[in-house]
Amino acid sequence: MQLTPSLIQSTYTAIKSATVVTPTVHAARLSMQLGFDLFLKLENLQHTNAFKARGALAKLLTLDPEQRKAGVIACSAGNHAQGVAYHATRLGIPSVIVMPEGTPFNKVKRTGDFGAEVVLHGTGFDESVQFTMDLATERGLVFIHPFDDPVVAAGQGSIALEMLSQQPDLDTLVVPIGGGGLIAGIAVAAKSLKPEIEIIGAQAESFNAVAALLGSGQTVISGSTLAEGIAVRAPSPANLEIIRSHVDRVETASETEIEAAVFDLLSSEKLVAEGAAGAGLAVIQKQAEALKGKKVGLVVCGGNIDSRLLSTLILRGLVRDGRITRLTFEIDDTPGQLSDISRIIGESGANVIEVIHQRMMQTVALKKAELEVVIEARDLMHVTDIVTRLRDAGYTLRTDNALV
Repeated sequence: MQLTPSLIQSTYTAIKSATVVTPTVHAARLSMQLGFDLFLKLENLQHTNAFKARGALAKLLTLDPEQRKAGVIACSAGNHAQGVAYHATRLGIPSVIVMPEGTPFNKVKRTGDFGAEVVLHGTGFDESVQFTMDLATERGLVFIHPFDDPVVAAGQGSIALEMLSQQPDLDTLVVPIGGGGLIAGIAVAAKSLKPEIEIIGAQAESFNAVAALLGSGQTVISGSTLAEGIAVRAPSPANLEIIRSHVDRVETASETEIEAAVFDLLSSEKLVAEGAAGAGLAVIQKQAEALKGKKVGLVVCGGNIDSRLLSTLILRGLVRDGRITRLTFEIDDTPGQLSDISRIIGESGANVIEVIHQRMMQTVALKKAELEVVIEARDLMHVTDIVTRLRDAGYTLRTDNALV
């Protein structure tokens, strides 16, 4: 079976009643920052909060009664797992999900909550997949591949049908790439409806297999990325062939850029998105000059980011924006120094969050003390103003932000 526009259309007809027609919304704040219109396809609002539910359901609906009774098995870092588990349970099909050890706890728990038997094995998808195939043979289960299956890719391609129905005048679509099923389905569907549309793939620099294969560059597999949903060593050969023929180019983003983009989606558009979607926005931000004058669509492919990781990311984003800053002073060990510093900070309109005062460590002179004050400010300009006032008052200090 080949991935064709007709397969995507028939698959969409089959799954439409049991999937969410997610909105494609105008990202007003990000559009202002970028200088062109950006539209976000909110697949983080899909069942299981990720696009993978589409392809999983598409494949499950092709099973015969005997296969449904036997059950299914899948190997996934989280989103495909939840999609299979959710729809399998809804359809009365037993499911086993093999997840790599170290998968974020929220994804493991949610997969189990959806009714699947969860088995942890390996350190990543590529290490877990052979174990999954062996277990499928041993138990007589149907293996549902997360991306190397034309029916699964056709389910993902339904996203493009919705996007171009909701925003027919889109000029460019930016799609994250892991194993290639999402971008293969979207590219085939979008090009069949609008041949002139530009398709740009987005990868993490630390898992850049497709970008390297298309650009004859060096493949990098680092083993760790915020965008774990697209941390795949290589796409399937079938998906790579479609990418070669239908995708205009593939760009990459660094971990720092991906982290900042996830924070931008949260702070500017109030959207919780995982690292794969962040990679897409990061690529758009890097390509902003080339995209000027175009209407650009981004698939926000999922929102299943670990809450603990998200909280750290938010704090780091606030530090990066200057809204939280640590000021380190070397002061005379005499009464009144801390109260005077606090007064200047307060009169400047900032808030003191934390104070650490120490005189015992030998990093300071005997009659000196080291004072760390963490403050909440409006932005970097506000921090610069506060630092200037403190220095004018005679205090010696440094900040963690190189821009101040």
